[in-house]
Amino acid sequence: MTKEEIIEIIKKQQNFYKSNITYNVSYRLSYLNKLYKTIKKYEDEIINALYLDLGKSRTESYMCEIGMVLNELSHMIKHIKKYNKPKKVKTPLAQFKAKSYTILVPYGNVLVMSPWNYPFLLSLDPTIEAISSGNTVLLKTSRYSENTNKIIKKIIEEVFPKEYVCVIFGGKDENTILLEQKFDYIFFTGSKNVGSLVYEKAAKYLTPVTLELGGKSPCIIDETANIKLAAKRIIFGKLLNVGQTCVAPDYIYCHEKIHDQLIEELIKQIKLQYSNEPLNNPSYGKIINQKHFIRLQGLMNKDKIIYGGKVNEQTLQIEPTIMDNVTKEDLVMKEEIFGPILPIMTYHSLNEVLDYINDNDTPLALYFFSKNKKRIKQIFNQVDFGGGCINDVIIHLATTNMGFGGFKESGIGKYHGYEGYKTFSHEKGIVDKKMWIDLNIRYQPYKKDKIIHFFLK
Repeated sequence: MTKEEIIEIIKKQQNFYKSNITYNVSYRLSYLNKLYKTIKKYEDEIINALYLDLGKSRTESYMCEIGMVLNELSHMIKHIKKYNKPKKVKTPLAQFKAKSYTILVPYGNVLVMSPWNYPFLLSLDPTIEAISSGNTVLLKTSRYSENTNKIIKKIIEEVFPKEYVCVIFGGKDENTILLEQKFDYIFFTGSKNVGSLVYEKAAKYLTPVTLELGGKSPCIIDETANIKLAAKRIIFGKLLNVGQTCVAPDYIYCHEKIHDQLIEELIKQIKLQYSNEPLNNPSYGKIINQKHFIRLQGLMNKDKIIYGGKVNEQTLQIEPTIMDNVTKEDLVMKEEIFGPILPIMTYHSLNEVLDYINDNDTPLALYFFSKNKKRIKQIFNQVDFGGGCINDVIIHLATTNMGFGGFKESGIGKYHGYEGYKTFSHEKGIVDKKMWIDLNIRYQPYKKDKIIHFFLK
């Protein structure tokens, strides 16, 4: 798409927003309902596209993408009228007689930039929340997920006029053009490096942003943990989408006493969940493209691989791979892995873990397996991270009742459910002052200091 075409779409969306039609909650609801029905209509095509792009199984495609999108839609359809109502707040006595309330109003024209790893979910989820809040949306998908992009575009164009919601394909050139334009809000999901660029470009127009980034999310296991259950849950979370998940356990930090048992259980779980030959398992996906396939191979130190390590260059698959005796100096600990490689480090004292995590970039997620309540409290009070789980992984993001987002280097802002509605809304504070009484103490000349001190103390 040319620069002129992109600018023309943005102008049309801005004008459409200025018509005030999206302020009508019933109007928003009609499109949310239509979107729900259309997604259901094309469910098989979405599943096929996700398989072609990432090798996702039918079950995983529904569980982790389509189902979560439908759940978000159902939530918004059910709650949008409540979210749109004014919210009463307490009025200070000094402002007698008045009532105070806040209202959530849309920002206007929103740019959503989505990634390739969960291309359907992470394109539609923020788009749904932006629409629910009354905005127009320009959705820019990742160029890597070509097949899913096509079905997203097909669905969006069947449901929405382009001046309301529009999908744009492309890569770096299109991103550059988009980030040169003025939007009222930008929602970006992707890497920290690109997120920094988005933040920099948004600053030119003082455009507010949400940045959903990533980082090396630690999985800590102490000697009190249920090791069998921990291994089962860790393998599920780590190998979901073949590790291409922003909140996947990036590495394990386990107590030295349970190191051997943990490795034994992890290998058992890989075999139980993916068979002895994962590369031949139809439910085991693939790496998105050759670039990332080669990058992941470069992170694997053959001398430290204790399980897995095989690859299939034709299918872009890498076996679930466990690396042991890993140190912070290894390449695999220098960047977010985003693949089926699981490094293991050990500790003697929990303070070692706290120091290591706090000395590095703030992770998007943190997971702690333990039965010790004192240690659980210590970890969650003394370590910065976006969100996490106790004795499980990943599931903290699978709810509309709790906001999800990063912290510091792992992101800015949050979304899902009501938090998503708020993200794409400006909260206006309103005081409705009555006219039948007017206290003179606030007017010049000032004479009644004692009364002012009484009200404001």
